Amino acid sequence: MQKTVLYHTRRKKTYFDWLSLFLISTLSLIGLLFVWSATYQPHAPYSLFFKKQLFGIISGLIIYLIFTFSDYRPLMRIGYFLYFFVVGLLIFTIIKGSIGMGAQRWLNLGFIKIQPSELVKLFMPAFIAYYLYTENPAFIYKDKQFIKILGIIFVTIFLILKQPDLGTALIILFSALTLLWLAGLARRWFVYGIIAVGLCTPLLWYTLKPYQRNRIAVFLGEGQSQKERYQIEQSTIAIGSGGIIGKGFLHGTQNKFLFLPECRTDFIFSVICEERGFLGALVILILYAILFMRLLRKITQLPIPITQLFACGLIIHIIFSTIINIGMVLGLLPIVGIPLPLISYGISNLWISFASLGIIQSILMHRHYPLQ
Repeated sequence: MQKTVLYHTRRKKTYFDWLSLFLISTLSLIGLLFVWSATYQPHAPYSLFFKKQLFGIISGLIIYLIFTFSDYRPLMRIGYFLYFFVVGLLIFTIIKGSIGMGAQRWLNLGFIKIQPSELVKLFMPAFIAYYLYTENPAFIYKDKQFIKILGIIFVTIFLILKQPDLGTALIILFSALTLLWLAGLARRWFVYGIIAVGLCTPLLWYTLKPYQRNRIAVFLGEGQSQKERYQIEQSTIAIGSGGIIGKGFLHGTQNKFLFLPECRTDFIFSVICEERGFLGALVILILYAILFMRLLRKITQLPIPITQLFACGLIIHIIFSTIINIGMVLGLLPIVGIPLPLISYGISNLWISFASLGIIQSILMHRHYPLQ
């Protein structure tokens, strides 16, 4: 018995991915530096945002290690049931949530505010994977099983849109559809969906808030007023003015003179580009690319299909968030208010990213454990 325990312990240590931990830690520390830069004031160099971000990173790394050395199988089962609890939190948020910046997305716990929609990113992969596994352990799924999942996912997206939070709703939608595609949902359903969205576009357009319609209009080149174009213009100026090597750390003028909006959250990549230039931005992109490609390669090597699906769901939302955030600050996508994972200010987003990556590490370390 003791030999068996030692054997499994050695195997888990062998599968621990030190490079991924290094990349995750490096990205989060870079984020801390630029949150400091984005909120730096000579009379108060260490802002409350910097201190909260530091707390978020330290606690996030602890969360990462806790999930890493926990067995992912109970986590998947618990996550399935917690998903419905989170749906309840979304309903409660719409009724009694804390309001900020024109949105009602947070629950105020006194010492901290949490964003229940962020929890959906963590528990949705568990919900989909565990539901499909319990419905058919042989991993052969039927359309009616997918339709039930789609119904629950669309209810979740509707609740997030009511907050309103278009960015998170899109991340949840893209992630869920990608998982169902990987699980084997018939391609005709995606065709039906595209046709339905096309037919309902006029209706969907008028369900958006005015500021959301303005952002999409700006992206399409229709928004001409200075107010409508302010965010993307200031972001473009910050990125372009950084040149090859940037203006230097703590020397970004768009940031320091408060021209760049939401510089510590949605537009922190613009701060990096202004202060560290093209080379700094390239380093960030390379770090993300190595992390994502490494984890995806390891996930595709997992021997059990349902664990592949679970792990993919946990990394997909981080990949989509990264692509959309960088795309929007560069003007390649509409501005939808999505933070840059591991880098942007925000404890909820940090914790969910660390937890997701920790569970992936757990799956990789327990890859040869049977599901039962």
